[in-house]
Amino acid sequence: MIITDTHTHLYSDAFDDDRTEMMQRAIDANVKRFFIPAIDSTYTEAMLQLEKDFPEYVFLMMGLHPTSVKENYKEELKHVEDFLKNRKFCAIGEIGIDLYWDKSTLDIQIEAFKYQINLAKQYKLPIVIHCREAFDEIFEVLEHEKPDDLYGIFHCFTGDLEQAKQAISYNMKLGIGGVVTFKNGKIDQFINQIDLKHIVLETDSPYLAPKPFRGKRNESAYVTKVLEKLSELYNVSEEEIATITTENSKAIFGI
Repeated sequence: MIITDTHTHLYSDAFDDDRTEMMQRAIDANVKRFFIPAIDSTYTEAMLQLEKDFPEYVFLMMGLHPTSVKENYKEELKHVEDFLKNRKFCAIGEIGIDLYWDKSTLDIQIEAFKYQINLAKQYKLPIVIHCREAFDEIFEVLEHEKPDDLYGIFHCFTGDLEQAKQAISYNMKLGIGGVVTFKNGKIDQFINQIDLKHIVLETDSPYLAPKPFRGKRNESAYVTKVLEKLSELYNVSEEEIATITTENSKAIFGI
């Protein structure tokens, strides 16, 4: 059984003291594929080092996270574009809109999101979407940009059933993580109405640890708790869910 964590920030300084041991715990738990989203240029060196240290297991994305869309966003987008010209990445991500932390940057967040969607089309790569308190705004952009060549993952999906169906209609898989194990997460109430062909697993480590680790540092080994919960909700074996979701990740990332 191979389990895929489609979204994990393994370069985070939260892992600086035990990164090798943390990675080994995940590998021992059959998590063998780690997809690494970008945030901004300040993390690029750490991402490249992670790939160098774990070349068999780690696959990098490139992109500008919406909370890093600030006054210098055009320089940051140039950084993204320069790296895309010079080496391969598995996706453009994580990109999108975040209205939880700062609503004042909405206009430039939308601009950066659209720009990076067009980079994804240019390089024939999937996108990995970050959406926080911004479903309407994200969907409006996707509606405008939705030709058949756009596809990817709606990372850390926390919407309702109708929003799930709408995300899927834009060729997006739903990234399901620790929230599915939360009592107030709500997605556990409907997720089994979504065909498993639309689902991928993720942790978003070091954030959003699943039960029973909620409130602690998350790590990729804990994706097994997401797997357990989905097995219970879908009433199918963990092995089957691991196989389907890993195949789904291969379809998205081409790896």
